[in-house]
This record gives sequence, structure tokens and C-alpha cells, in this order.
Amino acid sequence: MDKTSVIGVILGLVAVGVGMFFKGVSPVALVNPAAILIILLGTAAAVTIAFPTHEIKKVPKLFGMLFKEQTVQDPKDIIRYFSEIADIARKEGLLALESKSQEVEDQFLKNGLTLAIDGQSADYIRDVLHEEIDAMEERHSAGASIFSQAGTYAPTLGVLGAVIGLIAALGNMENTEEMGHAIAGAFIATLLGIFTGYVLWHPFANKLKRKSKREVQLKMMMVEGILSIIEGESPRVIEQKLASYLPASERQLLMEGEANETA
Repeated sequence: MDKTSVIGVILGLVAVGVGMFFKGVSPVALVNPAAILIILLGTAAAVTIAFPTHEIKKVPKLFGMLFKEQTVQDPKDIIRYFSEIADIARKEGLLALESKSQEVEDQFLKNGLTLAIDGQSADYIRDVLHEEIDAMEERHSAGASIFSQAGTYAPTLGVLGAVIGLIAALGNMENTEEMGHAIAGAFIATLLGIFTGYVLWHPFANKLKRKSKREVQLKMMMVEGILSIIEGESPRVIEQKLASYLPASERQLLMEGEANETA
């Protein structure tokens, strides 16, 4: 489970609930069926209109990605793997990597290694793998944009809910109590619109973008490693080249670890 998603949602709810308590407003006031219907169903309607069916169908899967820990390889493991197979390739040739490629679970890496073993040119492999990365980025971008658009629609729908509430209030001016309830409901709709837009949907979109960026970075490392092996570069050179994708602190630790193993 992605703990930051869960913690973030809980903190957002606590912030609003406790804030209302200190302001002397009962959190029970948030249970307003009309406001909830306008904001949630209205946002869902707007998003459904804005996106084609095949993208909307992916929304449940996107929620799974948000609350499930991303299972990607450790960059340092990728660097060590390429260092290992680079040594084999230099000593025995690219064909010797065929058995190694069959052990790889990552389909992207396996495809790239297969192309290299089959003798395809570096330019061809680069183009094929980059096209695959671009297609993946486009899919991820489409998913993130659904939540981004929801975050744009929700606050505006909150204003719509407020207008409806005020219309109801003006229609009950002779009944002060009913008018008060209507005005409160109007502002509850605004609150829910802003909360869902800026505490849920926009942050969800950003998280999907960050997860996509991390996955793209790892795949770019793989492309660079495959091309380096084709060019016959030494394991040490490949390690240094791929380590450039790591933060400076992790890069230093990796290099120090490799140096200690060599010593």
C-alpha cells in the first residue's frame, strides 16, 4: 500500500474536521446529500463527457495505482545487472546473453536485450525502445489528466452548488430556519468542491505523474545500458554512465560500494 496517499487523505479530512470543530461548526454539517450529489456526481459527469470511454474505464485501475505501492526495480540493481552482463558480453559476445535475457522479468528490458542479441543496430533499438517509452508516457499522461480535469471541475461545481443553495434560501426568506439551512448547504457545496479539487483530485494527478516519471527514468536507464553493451563499453564505464541517473548521495554510495568490492 502507498502509505503517503492514505496518510494524505486522512490528514486532509482531519484538517477540515478539526478546523470546523475549532470554528464551532459540527462536522455533521458535511453530511449534506444535495451538496455531495452536486459535487461528486457532477464531477463524474463532467469527466465522463471530457474523456472517451476507453480512458474512463481505466479509472478504477488508476485508483489502484494511487493507493498501491509502485513495484519498480531498484536503480542500483539495474546498474549491477548491466555491469554483470556487460562483462559477459565483452568476454563471450552478445549471443552469450541469450540465456540471461530469458531470466529477465521486465518485458521492456527483455525486448531490448533480444533486439541486441538479434544483431539489430543501435539506432534501430534506440528508436524502438524510445517509441515504447513515449507510448507509455502518453497512456500515463491520459490517466493523470482525468484527475487533473476533475480537480478543475470540482471547485466550479462547488460554486454551482452554492448558487443553487442561495436560490433555495431566497425562496424561503419568510422562514428564517429554512433559509439558514439552505445557506449552510450552499457553502457546504463550495467547501466540498474546493476540498475534493485541491486536496484529492489535483494531488492524485500529481502522484500519477511522479510515478510515471520514475518509471520512465528506469526505462531510460535500461536503454542506455543496452546501447552501452552493444558499443562494447566496459562494466566500469557503464556503471558510471548509469549512476548519473541516481541522486548524488546514492551515486557516491554505489561507487564506494563497488570500490570496496573490487578491493
